[in-house]
Amino acid sequence: MLGSLGKLIERQIKKAQAEGQLEGLEGEGRPLPDRSSEAQTDPAIAAGHRIMAQAGVLPEEFAIKKELDAARQSYPALTDPVQRRVAMARIADLEMRYNMARDARRAFMR
Repeated sequence: MLGSLGKLIERQIKKAQAEGQLEGLEGEGRPLPDRSSEAQTDPAIAAGHRIMAQAGVLPEEFAIKKELDAARQSYPALTDPVQRRVAMARIADLEMRYNMARDARRAFMR
C-alpha cells in the first residue's frame, strides 16, 4: 500500500512540474529552513503552527510567551524596588496566563 501511495505522490509531483505549477514558489532556489527544533514535536502540530504563522495568526500562548520573555529580560535592569515589584507581578501574571493557554491547547489536542 505505501509503495503505491509513494508512486501516486511521485506522479502528482512530476505532473505539477510538467505543468509549471512548482515554479515561482516562495523560497524557490533556496535551502529548506532549519526545522531541527521540530524534530521532537508532532509533525501535524508543527505544520499547523507554521501555516498559522505564515498567515499571521498564532496561538495565544505564543504571544504571551513573547511578552513573558521580554518582561524577564528587562527585569534585571530595574533598580527601583517598586518597579521591580510591579515587574515581578507582571511576570507572574504572564507565567500563569502562558501556562493556562499552553495547558488548554494540550488538552484540546488530546
